[in-house]
Formats: sequence, structure tokens, C-alpha cells
Amino acid sequence: MDLIHALILGIIQGLTEFLPVSSSGHLELGKALLGVNVQESLSFSIAVHGATVLSTIAVFRKDIASIIRGVFRFQWNDETRFVLMILVSMIPVAFVGVFFKDNVESLFNGNILFVGSMLLVTALLLTLAVVVKQKHEKDINFFDALIIGVAQAIAVLPGVSRAGATIATGLMLGKRKSEVARFSFLMVLLPILGANFLDLIKGDFSSDAG
Repeated sequence: MDLIHALILGIIQGLTEFLPVSSSGHLELGKALLGVNVQESLSFSIAVHGATVLSTIAVFRKDIASIIRGVFRFQWNDETRFVLMILVSMIPVAFVGVFFKDNVESLFNGNILFVGSMLLVTALLLTLAVVVKQKHEKDINFFDALIIGVAQAIAVLPGVSRAGATIATGLMLGKRKSEVARFSFLMVLLPILGANFLDLIKGDFSSDAG
């Protein structure tokens, strides 16, 4: 992968990350159109996902600061409850990462037909979110966090939008749009940071082994 290809793919990632479309799916399509057949390098993967974390922190900096202040009061409050719900939402994706990591990674091999079918799944989820309307909007609870976490775990498939899947799921559960969007974007920070950390460790071990 040369610099121009990396720049184009980075632009695709940046344009699609915060939209209810699949950034991973569009990256796969971009690689196919550019004729990039190799798997993403470690440095490219860390740079792309690191940029996602930084942009999320920039957008939600006030929310994150408020959450941190609330947690360090060391008492039960809305911020502590929110962090615990984030941790609950991570359980499904952590399970997938531990037990099915290799299976998922094998799907990122330029299988455009699979990516296209998963993009249709994303479209179906977004349509259902509009059609299935709840009469009363409610706050997110721990069970909701787990279900939204399942949607995030499914969204590791290339072509399934993480934001689209989690927000659509939250809306179908009858939650407030603003709260669902906030929860969706903040819940991804720890998984991405954890994945990048593991990639760095794996990269260091690979270098040592070489």
C-alpha cells in the first residue's frame, strides 16, 4: 500500500466513521477499487482507528470530562452508572474478540459480495428503526446496554455499520435519539483503545520474534 492509497482510504474512513454506514465495509470496497489486495499494515490500522478515537474525544470532550469528574467523586451517580453500562455493552464484543477474532479477520479479504450483503443488512436495520416506533422514549438501562452491545458485536462484520446497528437497536428499544447517539459513540472508545493496545503488543512481539 503506497501513500496515495493510504490517504484515499483514510479519507473514506473519516467520511464514513460518524455516519450510519459501515466504514469497514467502505474501506473494503475502496481497497477493491484501488486494487489494494494486502491486509492493512499494523501502523495503518492503528493510525486509522487512533484517529477515530481522537475525533470522538474532540466531539464529546465535554461529556467525557463530565463523566470523568463524576466517576472520581467515588459515589453512585449518573456518571458512574453510565460508565458501568459502557462496560456491560463491551461484554459481547469482547467475547467475539476473544473467541472469534481469527474468523472475523478472515472476512476482511476482499469478499465484496459479502460486504455488499452486509451493507443491505445495515439498510434493513436503519429502515426498521424508522418503522418500529415506540410510543414512550425511555432512558437506557443495563439490559438495553447489553442488547446494544450485541449489535456492536455483530457490527464487527465488514459492511455492518457499527453506528447504524447500535443506534437503530437503541431506537427500536424505545430510547431517546440523543441519548442513543451519545451512548453509541462513547461506547466504542474502550474497545478501539483496547484493540489498538493489543495490536501494539502483538507488533512488538512480532518485531522481537523477527
